[in-house]
Amino acid sequence: MVCLGNICRSPLAEGILQSKVDSETVFVDSAGTAAYHIGKKPDERSIDVAAKYGLNINKQRARIFEVRDFDIFDIIYAMDENNYQNILLLARDEEDIQKVKMILNESNPNENLSVPDPYYGGNQGFENVYKMLDEACDFITKKL
Repeated sequence: MVCLGNICRSPLAEGILQSKVDSETVFVDSAGTAAYHIGKKPDERSIDVAAKYGLNINKQRARIFEVRDFDIFDIIYAMDENNYQNILLLARDEEDIQKVKMILNESNPNENLSVPDPYYGGNQGFENVYKMLDEACDFITKKL
């Protein structure tokens, strides 16, 4: 799960998907394409909306997406078009490129919709993002 700073959208996506899969067989992580918040916990508003739905994302810490992530992960979900393009810039070959997907294409196939960045908005933006990601993660879980 990859967004810009790895404190709003991608930590929510990580927590949501982790809650829906068997952690013994599926490893879920998140990262950002920018180094703004490395080592910091998720935004309090992400923590709060996750807690509202019974998820604890307090232990997550922001990290930057690295080329080695292509070797670790089978699927890399981008939260929006800008981050999608930033991930592709790090791809080494066609195999890496094929791993990168827009997360909302899972719930809205071929629409290339972006998960809006709620950072500069109010609490409702985080609620809306949670619901979008929850729906997309339901589709991901069915595929797994």
